Amino acid sequence: MRTLFKGGTVVSGQGTRPADVLVEGGTISAVGTDLSADGAQIVDCAGKLLFPGFIDAHTHFDLAVAGTVTADDFATGSRAALRGGTTTVIDYAAPDKGETLAYGLAKWREKAAGRCACDYGFHMTIDDWSEGISREMGEMVDQGIPTFKMYMTYPAMMLPEGDLYRALKRLRELGCLTGVHCENSAVIDALIAEAKAAGRIGPASHPRTRPAPLEAEAVSRLLRIAQVADVPVIIVHLSTREGLEEVRAARRRGQTVYVETCPQYLLLDESVYDAADYLDAARYVCAPPIRGAADRDALWEALKSGEIQTVATDHCSFTLEQKRMGREDFTKIPGGLPGVEDRGVLLYTAGVAAGRIDEAAMCRLLSENAAKLYGCWPRKGVIAPGSDADIVIYDPAAEGAITAADHIQNVDYDPYEGIPDRGTIHQVYLRGTLAVDRGQVLAGPDGQFIPRGRSVL
Repeated sequence: MRTLFKGGTVVSGQGTRPADVLVEGGTISAVGTDLSADGAQIVDCAGKLLFPGFIDAHTHFDLAVAGTVTADDFATGSRAALRGGTTTVIDYAAPDKGETLAYGLAKWREKAAGRCACDYGFHMTIDDWSEGISREMGEMVDQGIPTFKMYMTYPAMMLPEGDLYRALKRLRELGCLTGVHCENSAVIDALIAEAKAAGRIGPASHPRTRPAPLEAEAVSRLLRIAQVADVPVIIVHLSTREGLEEVRAARRRGQTVYVETCPQYLLLDESVYDAADYLDAARYVCAPPIRGAADRDALWEALKSGEIQTVATDHCSFTLEQKRMGREDFTKIPGGLPGVEDRGVLLYTAGVAAGRIDEAAMCRLLSENAAKLYGCWPRKGVIAPGSDADIVIYDPAAEGAITAADHIQNVDYDPYEGIPDRGTIHQVYLRGTLAVDRGQVLAGPDGQFIPRGRSVL
């Protein structure tokens, strides 16, 4: 089947240009002006922006955590992702301590296979260390999983610093990357104990026991260890100005550091935790917590300057009933927010339409940089001949507002409720097939596992 997208504006990481796009057999065959193709289906894109399919490299679908399981599995989460313009997700395969990486990968493959509406891949979580894990890391790369995840908090998942160093050295040998969750676990635990001793058990204690300096300290500690190991790293879900300053310091030393942030740190502020109603505050509990306006402003400036490479969601969804689990103890509130359905519209609305970034920067942050960083470029992340025909048709003239009443992610609230939209996801094509049309998801469980190579960013 041939499809010709006519009259739109094609967006790349370098800029925008009026161009037509010809798709044949799920692949882009030509991009240019005044293209024609006998017998092709014509898609009128006048007045529309054509982005390469968005990539969300930080999701948690069907994850057991805090005594429950995330509300979105690969079926519901991937449909919501597609509706929001995301044609590829990279989730975290997370074996428990004592389990092999192969076991963890098999478990996550089973969760996703035949259920995913968009294309998908995995990062492999390293929460234990042994010679066997070291060997298996190479085996993961051979299976198209060249990226990993490590934690500096959460006892069930974090590595001691010596093992963290050993894992980083192994990554250098493999030429691979890891994302790291940076918070100071020991001091957080001490602050939690103080809050509970004083009877401060509500959601407002969540951000106060995970203050900004503890992210910055952990970022600094990680980057010094990475300096000794002589390996690049990715700081995931960076939330603070202070953490950003530590990244800048490392870069001045000559280190290669990549940074991801998330919509919640760009759109919201810490006042959400002070709501009088428990559920109005508990719904925003996530780690790191949502920060202050100064942090938000600093992150936007870093997006504009190119100091932050990607915006992912850290989609980790729970219903309000699940959030009730921490009614008597804020540490039992399942931590995480939904966002995979809203990310594209949020970044266009608060970024492009507000004049903070341009369309090319949005393309880099949502598509191009993720494809390069996570090893699926140029198959993904660009509208160019030979690439998968993953295309988001964005209508910048449409207006509306984000509301849970409209979304399809499997939760009964939306953290961005009421935020006015500037534009909308008009259509989404996955490998040349219309997958979303004016908000209606047409795709079935058609997603494919995408084996990835090493970073080219």
